[in-house]
Amino acid sequence: MLKLYWADDDCLLPGDRGLAYGDGLFETIRVNGDSAPLLVYHLDRLMRDAGRLGIRLSRPELESAVAHAMKRYGAIHGISHWVLKLVVTRGSGGRGYRPAADVSPHLYLFHSVLPPLPPETGVMVDFSRVPLTVNPLLSGIKSLNRLEQVMAAREMKDPTFELLMTNAAGHVVEGTRTNLFLHGPDGWRTPPAASLAVSGVMRRKVIECLLAAGEPFRECELQVEDLLGRECQGLYLTNSVLGVVPVRNLAGLDLPVGNRLATICDPHKRPD
Repeated sequence: MLKLYWADDDCLLPGDRGLAYGDGLFETIRVNGDSAPLLVYHLDRLMRDAGRLGIRLSRPELESAVAHAMKRYGAIHGISHWVLKLVVTRGSGGRGYRPAADVSPHLYLFHSVLPPLPPETGVMVDFSRVPLTVNPLLSGIKSLNRLEQVMAAREMKDPTFELLMTNAAGHVVEGTRTNLFLHGPDGWRTPPAASLAVSGVMRRKVIECLLAAGEPFRECELQVEDLLGRECQGLYLTNSVLGVVPVRNLAGLDLPVGNRLATICDPHKRPD
């Protein structure tokens, strides 16, 4: 049975395995007034990845808890845009790394105001010096262990909006908090899901929109030269809270900027 805790009640449990070992998952959901356009995508990923980690979750229990949170926190934020964060841990119990057989998962619910949105004219991005290592067993999972992203984010200095991370092979994989899409003469490209530390729900939505629109698209490895080369017709970052963000400058090089991807797909697009 899922145990529910409200973060604003100061109820984080000292024996929680999420706190002790990063044994859990999280989702950060943008809520527009009383609706969350990508909610189903978030719950799909949470259920799928909990299954991969062997954390027993009930979809009906999870949906009921989220509906309760939307009502509780929606009363605070009204028609404003805000953020609902779900943290699921395996629970408490077990000696050391080995969990108890009868451990029950915990769900912590947080809320916050929507952070400032990036300008539609594009953002400045650079490369991180922190390499990204992806364990194939955990690829794509938005687990509570995000230390590589934390270390990379510590390098960031204003006005840089994001840092892109490369793996041991030198392939550009993702940002500290974003996935990426490259537009070129042959269509759209994005790194393969198996290479990602976090496979974002906005990434899934964009891929669905590109395929539905009949846009040429493929998943493939990306080199630094692909992003900085003459054939780059646009580089875009995606994030479920921020939507689609065009990159106007990468590592000091100006890139073509447009709203092409946001036109094709952005559930959070601001009205004209």
